[in-house]
Amino acid sequence: MRANLPPSEIRKLVARVFRQLGISAETLLGMTETLLVDEGRCAARSYVAGDLLAMWLLDVGILQFYDAQGNMLRTVSLLDEPEPHRRAA
Repeated sequence: MRANLPPSEIRKLVARVFRQLGISAETLLGMTETLLVDEGRCAARSYVAGDLLAMWLLDVGILQFYDAQGNMLRTVSLLDEPEPHRRAA
């Protein structure tokens, strides 16, 4: 996957993984997005739906998914992996 995907494509990926993790389509309608701006530039974006959080770290090209307790559920590399992979426990 390319690291320079537009934010709209990242939102679609986040929504797909949230659905895989059990978030309902109705809950996804209320998904929120927050930007972290550092020294005038966007450094990260976070997405929240239900009790799940995804964080897109733009500089390193990864998406991390967390549950309500802060446990990392998945990491997706936007640099070279075509599909999300579960993180080994």
